[in-house]
Amino acid sequence: MEERLVNLESKLAHQEYLLDVLNQTVYKQQKKIDELDALCVALAKRLSDVHARLPDALPANERPPHY
Repeated sequence: MEERLVNLESKLAHQEYLLDVLNQTVYKQQKKIDELDALCVALAKRLSDVHARLPDALPANERPPHY
């Protein structure tokens, strides 16, 4: 009975450790996702600003003359 209790405590300690590692991993991933999301928003705004400065005479999807 004593050995069984020690095994259960050992398994519980290992699971708690793994849970902590997984939580840290999820936290780091969410932090990176938030950074990438902010970067995408900034790039979209920058692209929109550049597109707004283009003259209207340049159609966006016109084929080049050699076609």
